[in-house]
Amino acid sequence: MVARTKIVAGVVAGLAAGALALSAALLPAQASAPAGAAAGEPPVYTATLDRSYDTFDANQGVGVDRDSFYAVNNRTITKHDRATGEPLLQFAGNDDGPITHMDSGVVVNGRLYAAHSNYDESPMESSVEVFDSRTMRPIRTHSFGVDQGSLTWLDRHDGAWWAGFANYDVVPDDQTEPYGETYNTQVVKLDDHFQVVEAWTIPKAILDRFKPMSNSGGSWGPDGRLWLTGHDLGEAYVMNVPSAGSKLEWVATVELPEVEGQGIAWDRSGDKPRLWTIRRSTSQVLTFTVPYGSISDPTTAPWQVLGPGEFRE
Repeated sequence: MVARTKIVAGVVAGLAAGALALSAALLPAQASAPAGAAAGEPPVYTATLDRSYDTFDANQGVGVDRDSFYAVNNRTITKHDRATGEPLLQFAGNDDGPITHMDSGVVVNGRLYAAHSNYDESPMESSVEVFDSRTMRPIRTHSFGVDQGSLTWLDRHDGAWWAGFANYDVVPDDQTEPYGETYNTQVVKLDDHFQVVEAWTIPKAILDRFKPMSNSGGSWGPDGRLWLTGHDLGEAYVMNVPSAGSKLEWVATVELPEVEGQGIAWDRSGDKPRLWTIRRSTSQVLTFTVPYGSISDPTTAPWQVLGPGEFRE
């Protein structure tokens, strides 16, 4: 999210839902070898820029389906033809209306689901705003009220909704306390009625990179892993849901050249998955080939079964 931005623009863009278990045979030819990572951190890979689109309001995030992409700003979402980049339709919330800060979104079955909050007002309020992706007209809303933070992204995966509730170390204007504190950021799993089923934290080493801001983007990749981004850095963090405990497992980092954080969207509409991002300083939408097929899970189990003579005391 962009702090204290006063623009007539909103956020939310779509992402098509689909099967996410693709084989390693889909490894892109441009996949790079992992680079050196800091001690104790997973390997680093680099994505390859495929294409850029010039837009006028790609400020918070982007969504994509088979024929269109959706540039998200605070109060606006602009639908573009993905072949030509031409803007087609725009949802535009009024300056004094209920839509104030959309952050990202996903397209599921022809509906565009947008993550929305009242950032940076207190107390934090969040909602899901739903649009007809064909007409860009709003058709439904779901309010979380005052909840776990500011809703920044939403995605559909494995029969459930997944979302990020961000908190921040930044102190908003006219306030004296941090906006929720970055370490309180959570990723949640929701049922079909947007009720929380489970929740996980993000490793502190990643949150330290987000500070003083927080988790801005999230999208389930074709590798069946959750990809997260922050507010500022050009890198995505590849995560697994852990086999035990409450903290997501950090598997890899993927560098995204020219990206400045914000919302992301995996295009799952065809047989060549691409990661869609934005570069907010130039209002561009960018697409990347990402070496997801070369990323492997850790092979060492975080536990042991011990027999007689081996017990810990």
